[in-house]
Amino acid sequence: MKLNQPVHTIMTRHVYAVQHDDKLIDAYALMRKHHVRHVPVLYGKQLVGIISRTDLNRLTFSTLFAGQEEADEAILDMLTIPQVMSHKPRVVKESDSIKKVAEILASEEFHALPVVKDNDESVLAGIVTTTDVIRYMLEQSR
Repeated sequence: MKLNQPVHTIMTRHVYAVQHDDKLIDAYALMRKHHVRHVPVLYGKQLVGIISRTDLNRLTFSTLFAGQEEADEAILDMLTIPQVMSHKPRVVKESDSIKKVAEILASEEFHALPVVKDNDESVLAGIVTTTDVIRYMLEQSR
């Protein structure tokens, strides 16, 4: 298995991201529309955080009770992205190995890691998820 390959070979390059001053409800809608569970938060082009579907599900009721969409909208409208996001997220560089990424995902219990440029850790290059790593390992085992 080629676990020393750089993570940029398996990361998602087209990343859905939000700006830190976007509305939280818009971040939620973006995740639902594009079926993604993690969205990096940017301040201009600088990576400042990450928000997950789990973060949002903790705030809402519709995952627990039917017919609570209006209550969810009210809650999401009251809060801001910076209030909910994880600040200064754990990141990996484009050249970091898939093995290193897998070790971080397994030991630190993350499900996604923003991938940053090798020469500038504030610039988002992509995102890598546990699903990306599992798919790669399955392909390598064939």
